[in-house]
Amino acid sequence: MSSISAEIGIIGGTGIYNAEIFSDVSEIKVHTPYGDTSDNVFIGRHANKSVAFIPRHGKDHRIPPHRINYRANIWALKSLGVTRILAPSAVGSLKIDYKPGDLVVPDQFIDLTKTRNSTFYEGGKVCHISMAQPFCSELINIAQLTLKDLSFKSHINGTYVCIEGPRFSTKAESKYYREVINADIIGMTLIPECVLAREAEICYISLSTITDYDVWTEEPVNSKEIIKTLRDNVSKTKEVLAEIISRIPYERKQCNCGHSLENSVL
Repeated sequence: MSSISAEIGIIGGTGIYNAEIFSDVSEIKVHTPYGDTSDNVFIGRHANKSVAFIPRHGKDHRIPPHRINYRANIWALKSLGVTRILAPSAVGSLKIDYKPGDLVVPDQFIDLTKTRNSTFYEGGKVCHISMAQPFCSELINIAQLTLKDLSFKSHINGTYVCIEGPRFSTKAESKYYREVINADIIGMTLIPECVLAREAEICYISLSTITDYDVWTEEPVNSKEIIKTLRDNVSKTKEVLAEIISRIPYERKQCNCGHSLENSVL
């Protein structure tokens, strides 16, 4: 365990590259058994809580979603003492009423990734982690109240379909996710991040910003438009993160995330 500690972790997605919403920020390198984290870890404070921040794609957005070292990032946060993770990200919409600029806190996912290391347990011990309810119920409730109080257009609950990337979907794939799978949003970074957090017994929620309607609509998705929408909404995401952090209680009493391994390891 590091001599430096943090209670809350932020894994910043596209558009969230720095820890500017925190005070007393310091930068450290955390060595992990799984290699390098996406970038150095930034430790700061907000609302009398210590916060560790990792930019998921690196500060200069150099790491594509399928090459992110998710295990290193989660292991690093766990080693610092983090017990809650807030994970902002960019997603596409698969529903007409989920509009660009809206925020979504999903409660379910569908994993369509193909090549990612999705467990810490690869031998010696076997872990069949339960993901029936993939996200922390307490954090979802706090996020719901926060978004309501801030009057931001949002959707609490919804299904996130996670694809391998880094390419965008074909029209046929997008219509399949929308019409057959019946997912609500689509992204590339939720998996295995939230699964590893559960294996590490860390509470986790995704705070997803919709940047576009996926390609099931007539307009093709393009990166420039996504970045523009994110830039227009990044201050909103930061405000939500700051407010959620201020509302998180010091003790975990309203969820079972801290006991996830009790009936999972053989």
